[in-house]
Amino acid sequence: MLNVVLYEPEIPPNTGNIGRLCHATGSALHLIEPLGFSLEEKALRRAGLDYWRELSPSLWSSLELFLESVPIENSVYYLTTKSDHVYWDTEFQKGDYLVFGPETRGLPEALLESNTESCLTIPQVKGRSLNLSTAVGIVLFEGIRQTCAT
Repeated sequence: MLNVVLYEPEIPPNTGNIGRLCHATGSALHLIEPLGFSLEEKALRRAGLDYWRELSPSLWSSLELFLESVPIENSVYYLTTKSDHVYWDTEFQKGDYLVFGPETRGLPEALLESNTESCLTIPQVKGRSLNLSTAVGIVLFEGIRQTCAT
């Protein structure tokens, strides 16, 4: 199992799509606050997230608390357009964490600068970026491909 981490997600449909992807693949979903939407039952029903209870995502009040919870044997990878290290060159292991930033601004520069060796990118046309749920799907399925083959 891999872990998908959304740092301060802003757009409910993206988070819903990513939640559906995690549910379908048996991956864990972690959400780091603040969120740009409500997780109250009424809001989830309105968004059609009937599987959300089964998914039971972990909710973290800060990035620091989340990082403190990561077991030392697991790797944390930060996805960004500001890296030259392509995701498919990484050897993912079961239990690894894939961290994605908010849709409008990505992960904080300071976080990326202090973790350059753990930053990964998806090659794409310069000046463009993929939808968050698409990016998660691309990297998550490469991680699944690698960890299921071992």
